[in-house]
Amino acid sequence: MAIMLKMAKIAKIAKTAALPAEEVSVANAKNRLSELLGRVAYGGVTVHITRRGKPMAKLVPFDTGEQIPGLADVTGWLDDAHPFFGTVDDVVAARKRHVPRVLKRPNR
Repeated sequence: MAIMLKMAKIAKIAKTAALPAEEVSVANAKNRLSELLGRVAYGGVTVHITRRGKPMAKLVPFDTGEQIPGLADVTGWLDDAHPFFGTVDDVVAARKRHVPRVLKRPNR
């Protein structure tokens, strides 16, 4: 019984312990991106991407527990009759009539 408790405690510590970060060069990361993403997403490994030994980027597992709300999730702060929506409609209508500078130039 005591052995089982010790094994359970060791397993719990192993799960919470941080895995060591893997260091990969930019060129190697380009060639192995799919594999590295799988290791990060499913294995929980952190990958440091380096160029000539200097850190450039870090791949870390995506935490699905804390979703940050986006702008589309915000509701109720403006009613439908607010003048802001009329201004947005005017801007969109003006953009449809806009002719890019490239098309205004005479052909050379």
